[in-house]
Amino acid sequence: MKKHLIFDLDGTLIDSAPSILEGYDQAFKTTDTPLQVPLRSDVIGPPLIESLKILSGSDDDALLQALAEAFKQHYDSSGYLKSVVFSGVSELLQQLHGAGYQLYIATNKRLYPTEKIIRHLQWEPLFQDVFALDYFQPALSRKSDMIGRIVQDLALPVEECLYIGDRLEDGLAADAQQMDFVLVTWGYAADAAQKKPHWQSCTAVGDLPALIAGNQGIQS
Repeated sequence: MKKHLIFDLDGTLIDSAPSILEGYDQAFKTTDTPLQVPLRSDVIGPPLIESLKILSGSDDDALLQALAEAFKQHYDSSGYLKSVVFSGVSELLQQLHGAGYQLYIATNKRLYPTEKIIRHLQWEPLFQDVFALDYFQPALSRKSDMIGRIVQDLALPVEECLYIGDRLEDGLAADAQQMDFVLVTWGYAADAAQKKPHWQSCTAVGDLPALIAGNQGIQS
């Protein structure tokens, strides 16, 4: 039985695209840096520096750090407040928590704004813990390593865990730890066409509880 449900955040539980894209726009304008690719939701998901490399077309560390600081200044102070919960998600989390599932978040977003978002949404009582790449010291570089550390540090039986996310990276991170995975397609789902045959998918928030309850013998 799946007892431990690990959720991605952006594109899975919340639509953070408007707030993040606004933060990127502000960062590039305040540093007078030209964008090399359009600001679209498909740049959301990777860690901040990786996204800034794509948007700037540069590996220059000084430039990337300047962009990152400009982004953080806007997003961490007010931008995060514009994150929108996908319809039905708050009710979903309440339902799963009430049914006795242990809920966690594992996100590429930095821990500081993630925790601010969770407090703002009053979701703190629903989650056992919230994990980000920089939750760990030294910070991890890949989501697959984060999923592995969660399982290891909390001594969770992997067969009792289910990772739920909206991107190819999420599924591959679960696969790396031999964890079952559900790809949700109500968010960004930019990688949905690359869905692996052994992954399950869910197109509607309201369908997820039944799918989770039926996850007794999926093999990753």
